[in-house]
Amino acid sequence: MNRLFVLLSCCLLIWHYGYGQSPSFKTYMNPVISGDHPDPTLTRIGNDFYTTGSSFNPTPIIYHSTDLVHWEAISQPVSASWELYGDEPGGGIWGGHMVYYKDSFWHFFGKNNQTMYFVKADDPKGPWSEPTAMNCPPSVPGLGMDNSIFIDDDSRWYLLVKNGKENNWIVELGEDGQPAGAIYDLTWINPGPAYPYSWAEGPVMWKYNGYYYYCFAHDLSGGQYIFRSNTLTDYKYAWTNMGNFFSSVPNPYIILFREPNHCSPAIMLDDSTSWVVYHAYSKGNFEWYGLGRQGMLSQVRYNDDDKPEADYPSNDHMIAPNLSSSGIPWMVPKSDFFDSEKLNPEWSFLGYTPEESHSLTERPGWFRLSPKGKENTIIKNDAEHNYSLMTRLDFNAESTDDEAGIWVFNGPQTIFTKLYSTVNGSGAKVVKFSYKTTYYETENSVGNILWLKLFRENHIMTAYFSSDGTVWNPVGQGINVLDMDDNQPNYSYFTGSRQGLYVKGKSADFDLYIYRDAYSPILAEPPANQLGTLRPTRGPAIGYLDSVHTNDWAMYAGVEFGGADYPKIPVSIKMMASSATTGGVVEVWLDSLDTGDKIAECNIGNTGDWTNFKIFSSDVKPVSARHDVYLKFLGTGTDRLYQIKWFRFLTEADTASVVEEPSSIQIPQNYSIEQNYPNPFNPSTIISYSIPKPDFVSLKIYDMLGREIQTLINGFQEPNTYHINFDARNLSSGIYFYRLQVNVIKLRDRFISKVIFFDMRTILSWKFSTWSYSRII
Repeated sequence: MNRLFVLLSCCLLIWHYGYGQSPSFKTYMNPVISGDHPDPTLTRIGNDFYTTGSSFNPTPIIYHSTDLVHWEAISQPVSASWELYGDEPGGGIWGGHMVYYKDSFWHFFGKNNQTMYFVKADDPKGPWSEPTAMNCPPSVPGLGMDNSIFIDDDSRWYLLVKNGKENNWIVELGEDGQPAGAIYDLTWINPGPAYPYSWAEGPVMWKYNGYYYYCFAHDLSGGQYIFRSNTLTDYKYAWTNMGNFFSSVPNPYIILFREPNHCSPAIMLDDSTSWVVYHAYSKGNFEWYGLGRQGMLSQVRYNDDDKPEADYPSNDHMIAPNLSSSGIPWMVPKSDFFDSEKLNPEWSFLGYTPEESHSLTERPGWFRLSPKGKENTIIKNDAEHNYSLMTRLDFNAESTDDEAGIWVFNGPQTIFTKLYSTVNGSGAKVVKFSYKTTYYETENSVGNILWLKLFRENHIMTAYFSSDGTVWNPVGQGINVLDMDDNQPNYSYFTGSRQGLYVKGKSADFDLYIYRDAYSPILAEPPANQLGTLRPTRGPAIGYLDSVHTNDWAMYAGVEFGGADYPKIPVSIKMMASSATTGGVVEVWLDSLDTGDKIAECNIGNTGDWTNFKIFSSDVKPVSARHDVYLKFLGTGTDRLYQIKWFRFLTEADTASVVEEPSSIQIPQNYSIEQNYPNPFNPSTIISYSIPKPDFVSLKIYDMLGREIQTLINGFQEPNTYHINFDARNLSSGIYFYRLQVNVIKLRDRFISKVIFFDMRTILSWKFSTWSYSRII
């Protein structure tokens, strides 16, 4: 019955998406493909769009979309078992561009030995041919790696070559995909020794209104430039330097994703709008640098002189292309119950991986993974700040070298967070949780078949094991993995963090993989997509969803409710929220805000003040399978309605041993006060502080003359980490500071700036005082 219900729901969604655009899809938040997605290209074939790019050591993936916002992995054009693949950080596949030419799909890519290859298929889902090496014309000093394809109106096609700082070339291809015909030398674009555009890398080209547009990135640090000519030529003076490709932003230092570059060719839709995908690091929030270069989408706008300019990525929602989504969910890692005969292309292997080292058929319904002389793994992008990874495995460890479980690791493959089944030095079966030199171990009282859960709340990882997937036993304490999340030490490894399943020493069977469990806490901030709520731009992620007004909404992708292999059905939902107003209602929708299924309405009442969080709950309609969960916020008036820390679904079998809220929400060990964020701000900002014991707390705002402006907190508080909203809409622009006093001991002054426009001098004027008393807290 559940499967029939899901099928009918999908049919209704597909019908809707085919004939109109849902209100929940009219806007989007970047990144549209979260996690590491470097050097993206973009191809339109009819009503379908495809993107791929560099994958380096993980197996490359081709993504498909019908609306440019929702993407799905559909194939892997290069097999991990290809003998030339390699197996080291920064190795593997560089670049990647899939095009349709002469009734075939072609995928071109480079290797780090400066050789270009292509593969072919009759369908973008494959199967793909074995790679064919491309010949290099004698006059071209190597075909390089980070290239793309341009197909002209006359069906002639070209490889845009990048090989070294000054070697930009355009090489015509024959029908067999090999260089044949015209060769255009564009080395004048970036001549040495000055190299005005650094590497002038990742070249792409497209046509618009009869002009050829040649676009390239400065280098990995950012910057994108555009040249234009009305003829395809290498004559320098036929090309016009049109300057920066991305628009400027008035406040670049508060933008979360900054310095966009390595954009795709611009593609035009039927409504004459043009779009590009590109990558950018989360530079406005440096501790998430390790997630890599994430997949972004922007509209391209042409001025009266036909100069193109792409929208700079925004912290706020952006208007989506006017396209239908065809039921494709938001692109985050998804659950897999290993019930097919072929591994879902969303999974990558890490480096060269022989076919015989894994199987979905030796034990139907299970994925068997065997070592390949060292650890073997299947992985997905480590994309978000909150998830609950779960697996059920069958593994008979016999030595301390035998391991099987879940891991998350950084791009350079130097830092690993692992939760695994093994034996200890005494030969006893144990479950271990490790990070760098930190190890926790607990007796495996379950046996060879057990469940593992690795829960992330921002930079804190906590680990659990279970016999049934319901009652969970902790493995040690929470571990702060900031070094891994921030670890992108240089540009020599190029890739972001990954998560997945692994084995070492001997084979293991895995029954399932769940990315976001509905029955574990789901942090309300940050959602994958949202409209109207506050996105943090600096410092740690906000501990709750704020700036919630009526008709705002937030979406949480890839929530797994269960099914045959994970027999759970929700009966209620819990939310931890606060409100100093009349509150309101939270509607819970699945997959869409109009044609989706509304499964709950949770009333949020007044809790006394914004810092006093309480649990609110409501019944939930039965639901199964994986869904994107939307929270729609309703209330009266124009004031803020409420704040939400987290929510989770419950089954009838849930007990007190199930995690009731994020385990890292625990008593702080020290007094602390953090820099407010966002900063600068307009009109509100968040001030966070921690107290380790019951205390009298005073938090006040002052102007630069030391005059008290406002008292935010003045009273007794329990041990906790607090997040206070300071609403300055009635204050003039300027610089203010706040003071936290605990038991009459001043902790620290922090300066904040409420401005609408600012420049670098304003930023440099921010100062921080030292601790005021000899007691260092």
